[in-house]
Amino acid sequence: MEWWLGYLAVGAFAGFFAGMLGIGGGGVMVPLLVMLFDGQGIAREHLIHLAVGTAMANILFTSVSSVRAHARRGAVRWDVARGMIPGIVAGGLAGTLLAGSISTFALAVAFTIIVYAASVNILLDRAPSSARALPGAPGLFAAGFVVSGVSSLVAMGGAFMTVPFMLWCNVSIRQAIGSAAMIGFPIALVGTAGYVAIGWNAGGLPAWSLGYVFLPALACIASASVLAAPLGAAVSHRTPTRMLKRIFGVLLLALATKMLVNLW
Repeated sequence: MEWWLGYLAVGAFAGFFAGMLGIGGGGVMVPLLVMLFDGQGIAREHLIHLAVGTAMANILFTSVSSVRAHARRGAVRWDVARGMIPGIVAGGLAGTLLAGSISTFALAVAFTIIVYAASVNILLDRAPSSARALPGAPGLFAAGFVVSGVSSLVAMGGAFMTVPFMLWCNVSIRQAIGSAAMIGFPIALVGTAGYVAIGWNAGGLPAWSLGYVFLPALACIASASVLAAPLGAAVSHRTPTRMLKRIFGVLLLALATKMLVNLW
């Protein structure tokens, strides 16, 4: 099988959803990469960590492409991003350090639980109190720390938590999506550095791996995702957001379940 074709397909799929919902794409990529890596015969003890590290590295590319598309439409809250970035850096470092001590199965279970919770939150689509607003600097720092710490464990850009958080604080859905794409970049930067570091001396990794980042897969995925992200952003601004969120919530449930079943 030509594995690079599979990587291109994963990249296009993830990039489209990255642009459409402001996500980094890790929630889509990790289960698919686990299946592709397993089919290539990569050691099973490295499947999850290698998939997460590679997906996290790709978020660097999808985030930039998505932010540019949303910023052109005035849908990025730069003040929110600046307030959360210090917490994001601290939380990302804490999360990636913890990831190295977690087993493959435990990481898969944690990923599935987190994705299930995020999916239910998306599908319920609860309306916030009209009096609620964004917190001050300490609150944004704490939110950034939690979002980044969890995201670094499951290779998500943070939108699955930051979008509901901003909606809860009465930020408009368009600005929440665009801002989540921006926040995904520092999460991915810290997370990628961490997965490179904790996998640097790991034995049994495939050739052309940089720690837990598989470079041949990253090259193909990034090429496709960068091209697909602006298309997803255009669709996001033309399609009812509630419909898009519900479709994606069901998609996350299916992919997380499939990955957990494969590793049972």
